[in-house]
Amino acid sequence: MADVLVVTSKVKKFIKEKGEMNTSAETVDVLSKAIEQLCAKGIEAAKADGRKTVMTRDIVIDHL
Repeated sequence: MADVLVVTSKVKKFIKEKGEMNTSAETVDVLSKAIEQLCAKGIEAAKADGRKTVMTRDIVIDHL
């Protein structure tokens, strides 16, 4: 398993409060993977622009 990039307790609390539902361990793993992919795309976009700083415009969320 890769590093967890989200705060598990916060994710579980959010889901519990918003949907009155429980959260599986796999959900946290999938969310961490999604964050990892967003960061990787942001890094590539910043590099393509010749920057060493990932900025808001580098993080593109397709399905929100």
